[in-house]
Amino acid sequence: MITALSGDMSRLRETVEFVKEQDTATLLPLLLPGLDGPELRALAERCAFSHAALLVFPPDEAALYAALADCGLAADAPPRPSVVVRERLAVRHRRSAAELDVAILRPSVRGRDGTRRTVEVFALTVPPGSDLETVAAHEREGQREAHVAFEVEAPDPLVLRGLCAAFGQYGAIPDGGGYNPHEDGTVFYFTAPAEAKSGYRRVELYVPGDHRDVLAAHLDDVHPGQQHAETLLRLLTGAWTTQALAAFARLEVADAMDRERAVGLAELAREAGALAPNLATLLRYLTMLGVVSEDRDGFRLTDTGALLRADAEGSMRPLALMYGGPFYESFAGLGHTVRTGQVAFEQRFGENHFDHFARDPELAELFDLSMAAGARMFDPLPAHPVLASAPVGATVVDIAGGNGELLGRILSAHPRLHGLLLERPQTVETARRVLGRAGHAERCTFLPGDFADVPAGCDVYVLSRVLHDWDDDRCREILRHCARAMSSAADLLVVERVLPADGSASLATAWDLHMMCNVGGRERRADHYARLFTEAGLTLLDRTPLPLDGTVLHARRT
Repeated sequence: MITALSGDMSRLRETVEFVKEQDTATLLPLLLPGLDGPELRALAERCAFSHAALLVFPPDEAALYAALADCGLAADAPPRPSVVVRERLAVRHRRSAAELDVAILRPSVRGRDGTRRTVEVFALTVPPGSDLETVAAHEREGQREAHVAFEVEAPDPLVLRGLCAAFGQYGAIPDGGGYNPHEDGTVFYFTAPAEAKSGYRRVELYVPGDHRDVLAAHLDDVHPGQQHAETLLRLLTGAWTTQALAAFARLEVADAMDRERAVGLAELAREAGALAPNLATLLRYLTMLGVVSEDRDGFRLTDTGALLRADAEGSMRPLALMYGGPFYESFAGLGHTVRTGQVAFEQRFGENHFDHFARDPELAELFDLSMAAGARMFDPLPAHPVLASAPVGATVVDIAGGNGELLGRILSAHPRLHGLLLERPQTVETARRVLGRAGHAERCTFLPGDFADVPAGCDVYVLSRVLHDWDDDRCREILRHCARAMSSAADLLVVERVLPADGSASLATAWDLHMMCNVGGRERRADHYARLFTEAGLTLLDRTPLPLDGTVLHARRT
């Protein structure tokens, strides 16, 4: 870590000296060999050398400011988020952009010619032991975000197109870019030609304002479709990711690994019963995904990868086995479902997934565990006002409540409440054991049955991830069973992923495809649920967001 930080400091000092020494007319011919005479003067009149940039990885904000001060730099303004670099890192390392909090600082430097320029410092905080250390190591080695920048002084679309064309004429290749709304500026990245005499291979044109129309053309100028082809290729290989994670879980490699120390390849191969060279290939692919990290001593689990341990709190191992197993097989028939309306799972296995799982105890248990593995969605649910304000002795009914994971959370949060779990007979016994181990057996009643057996006279009814399994007719039937059982004072809480009305990105959209392919169900918009409630004699009162794009829909009898 100390060596890595020293490397960041050394590069920061070199960048400061570079910015002090260079000027526009000198730097442009170094980056674009052959540029001289009138064309050099024309470019130099339209853009000016403004900064050199680098990406550093301080352990915290204090260390970052100390490093700047040590190089004689003072941040003139608070850091701003970097949209462009964050997105580039997310794509490169297959990470969620949300976990890459990249900030920009632009301390000023006075050039030898008296011109004021800046050193652009991108900073991704990487605390000791963070799973981002792998990202930092790869970026320090590749230096992909180090660049020199020229600011366009007259941001006219014709000028921008002319500058991009001139850079291309002298061998520079488009290398991405983007619009940063936090500072209302557009960046155009290029890769300098191999003959460039500068130590920098990436060049940026920075333009104040929103110029995404010109940017789109810039990305296709030299290699038409290159960016789109790369994006599509990443999407097409998504199946490899699913199977890599499923194999990692199936071989129980995560259970032989640790977050605190690296484990050698030979030991991991022995524990997993795998061939060491082949396991190394799998682990390096998972390193690229951020599931494990690699150092000289072997491989270590990241916080993400730790969720694939069988003993992890909130383990997602069952999900990996389910998505890489039966559901993976059924998705091969997605085209059949789209074409005919027949459920792909039924075409592949010859029966619906509920019957198929019921006939195989191991598969049924895996399905129940995979449903419980999504329990992070439920974390805020016990605090819902309906549950928080329920009186002493009130009964909460979890309809088709699986192995009791959700009901157990509610009973743990509210010791005054009583629980009732309605499920298939074979699943009831599993739930009895799960809730018994949690100490809730005496406060919980177990009722084997179906939706027609919803008990009357209880206070709160919960339908969690049930309605999306069914078509509208069956949903109305289930809701009518609930409405008949409910008193006028009883509450119904429906937990589902609700499709966004504006078409924005959501896990609900992915699960809509999944439900269509595997059970013949669907996700729905809030207004769709409201209509189903109304037709069943219920009224939607409000909706509350949950993690993982979940929603609680609160209804009462009309």
